[in-house]
Amino acid sequence: MADAIAPDGGREHFNARASRRKSSAAVIALEKAKLDPVDVVEDIALLDEADRRLAEMGYVQVYKREFSWLSCFSFAMSISGLFASVATTYVYPLEAGGAASAVWCWLISGFGGMCIALSVSELVSAYPTSGGLYFTCKYLAPEAWVPEISWLCGWLNLLGQIAGVASTEYGCAQLLLAAVSMGSGFVYIPTNDQTVGVMAAITIFHGALNSMSTAALEKMTRTYVIFHIAVLVSCCITLLVMTKNKHPSSYVWTNVLPEAGWTPSGFSFLFGFLSASWTMTDYDATAHIAEEIKNPELKAPWAISTALGFTYIGGWLFTIVLTYCSGDIPTTLASPIAQPAAQIFYDNIGPAGGIFFTVAAFIILNFVGITAIQAGARTVWAYSRDEMLPLSRVWYKMNKTTTTPLNAVWLFTICCALINLVGLGSYTAIAAIFNLTAIALDWSYCIPILCKMLFGKFQPGPWHLGKYSFWINLWAVIWTLFVSVIFVLPTILPVTPQNMNYVCVILGAVAFFAVGYWYASGRYYYTGPRVKAQLIDGAVVDGKFTRSAEGDEKSMTKSITES
Repeated sequence: MADAIAPDGGREHFNARASRRKSSAAVIALEKAKLDPVDVVEDIALLDEADRRLAEMGYVQVYKREFSWLSCFSFAMSISGLFASVATTYVYPLEAGGAASAVWCWLISGFGGMCIALSVSELVSAYPTSGGLYFTCKYLAPEAWVPEISWLCGWLNLLGQIAGVASTEYGCAQLLLAAVSMGSGFVYIPTNDQTVGVMAAITIFHGALNSMSTAALEKMTRTYVIFHIAVLVSCCITLLVMTKNKHPSSYVWTNVLPEAGWTPSGFSFLFGFLSASWTMTDYDATAHIAEEIKNPELKAPWAISTALGFTYIGGWLFTIVLTYCSGDIPTTLASPIAQPAAQIFYDNIGPAGGIFFTVAAFIILNFVGITAIQAGARTVWAYSRDEMLPLSRVWYKMNKTTTTPLNAVWLFTICCALINLVGLGSYTAIAAIFNLTAIALDWSYCIPILCKMLFGKFQPGPWHLGKYSFWINLWAVIWTLFVSVIFVLPTILPVTPQNMNYVCVILGAVAFFAVGYWYASGRYYYTGPRVKAQLIDGAVVDGKFTRSAEGDEKSMTKSITES
């Protein structure tokens, strides 16, 4: 009994008497709570380092750890969807400020995003659980504030993930219908209603794929990055070789062509930040599968930082290539398929090449949707483990066959499809979903980053930023504050019901629900991330103790309900 590991993960060395006195106090308290006893099922000697660390943080291992170095990197790369994400969002910087907005906003915004990604990686290394950044609030915030801070952080993160998948699925539908339109010689022009219908079908398909086991998902995931990089490189080379009339460098780097109606025109230039901010987000998606990764304290932060570094550089270079080959920008923006990148493919490579690379972008964006739903479902499951969501016991259930949370998968999938119904109103309303993704997710990261900076409770994991940590964290917060102001403003003037930026409306609605739910119910039972397991005297327990006939403490079996 020389070594006991406390529920908060800190290690304290007690002598036998002190350890027994602490355990006895826990027994008395829990007996008063009328908790039912069960037997010890795991010994610490049977746990690997990752499972032991998870128990130290308060949870019992449930998932099978299937993800390797390659599949982790591929997962993190797929979340960004570099090639397809740039192709889908290229319209925003072109409308905002023309060629110069596209290339400069990627460089500037990408640097801010990279600081957020590095800050997230550092936190994930220290606290690798499926709860992601939400869970870290338990260790970074003052104990008295943990419930409120983690509640806010959790709802922002969940909202951002739902909006991220919704915008991804809408982009999938746009790219697929753009390819169909090109195949018809632009005789067929997709409508908003058709796009929303195709989006719903694609979302359901991705939910079905996520109903498979972790092993099957890992095998799928490891192939994504190879296909992705091959398409990106081949497209850049093809465009540079086959585009006959490229823009001069003076045009690409200095031309400002604001089409948004803002005065001064330089202000509309700032809306170009959306492309990089939407592509380089959902940094903690890899953290949400941490309990399915071998050695997550190293692999998860490594995957996040390297994948986002590649996305930053590769996305900027791809944007430069597109801009050199963009042709007459007002004409490109007037394309009936509303996808400037797809139109650039078509104009410079021809119908066959245009269709090929548009379909390739569609396939890659499918990778984004599949991995993002997996991360989102694990988030729902982790929040339900902490009893944060309504009907948590339903969403926490694991399927016996796949050993995955199917109820959580389908809840998340349906929410993503429903939020895209705003697209039935107008195409511009969909831009609010893209904006919402960046705002909600980035602030869900900055809340624990701010706690880390302000309260000094952070204990670094094996992957950390060293002496540069504070300054990288600081710029991540400053940058998020700056772009959040931009992303709630209307992108086009004068404002009409058709071009209104509805992100403030959606944020307000979710904030109203989250705050109302907190005061009506949540504050009476939610205490922050729960302690579901501890390591006491060499055994895994879930916080419920009883005495055996000999007076020794025993632990509860895995607290996981299977359906």
